[in-house]
Amino acid sequence: MMQYQQLKQKHRERREFSAPELSLRIHRSLSWLNKAEQVEDDLDARFIFLWIAFNAAYAVDVEEQYRTTEKGMFEQFFHKLVELDQHKRLYYLVWKEFPGAIRALLNNQYIFQPFWDYHNNRLEKEQWETRFKHSKKRASQALAAQDTTHILSIIFRRIYTLRNQIMHGGSTWNSQANRAQLKDCVSLLDKIIPTILDLMLEHDKNEWGEPFYPFIKEG
Repeated sequence: MMQYQQLKQKHRERREFSAPELSLRIHRSLSWLNKAEQVEDDLDARFIFLWIAFNAAYAVDVEEQYRTTEKGMFEQFFHKLVELDQHKRLYYLVWKEFPGAIRALLNNQYIFQPFWDYHNNRLEKEQWETRFKHSKKRASQALAAQDTTHILSIIFRRIYTLRNQIMHGGSTWNSQANRAQLKDCVSLLDKIIPTILDLMLEHDKNEWGEPFYPFIKEG
C-alpha cells in the first residue's frame, strides 16, 4: 500500500505530464495525507487530516451534495474510480480487508444523519427509524451484490456525518462516546485515500474536473 512518500515521488515524476488541475488536487491532498501520518497518536486529528486529504482529491462541493440522496452522494466519483481500478484494489479493501468495519459503520445509528435530525426535532421518531431501516436494506442489497461503488458512497456519507460532528463542535476531543466509529473510519480512510490518489495518478489523462477552489495568483 502506497503512503505519502511513495505517492509524493510518483506525483513528482508524473506532474509534468498531468493536467494542471489534477496535479493541484493531488498536491493538496498529499500535503494533508502527510500531516495525517504525523499525528498517529491523535485519532481525532488524524481523522480530520485524512478527511481533508480525501476532500482535496474529490474537490466537489460536499455541502451541496449532502443535501441530495444518500445514494447520489459520491456515487459518480467512486463509480469512475472503480471502473479504472483494473487491479481491484478498492474491491479488495471493501470486501476482503474491511467487511467487518463496514458492516459496523452501516449499522451505527450515531453516524446516520436522520438520527440526529430526530433528536433536533426535525424528524419524528418513526421517520428516522424508517429511513435507517431502508438505508440498511439498500446497503444489504449492495453487500449481497458486492456493489463496491454503492457501498463506498454510503460509507463516505456516514463518514461525512462523523466529520460534521467533529468539525462543528458536536463531540469532545478524545471522547469515548465516538471511539469505535472513529477508529473504524480512520482505518478505512488510511487505506482508501492513498489508493484513490494512486488511481488518479495512474489515470492522469482522464477528466477529473477543476478544483472547487482553484489556485489564484495574487495580482
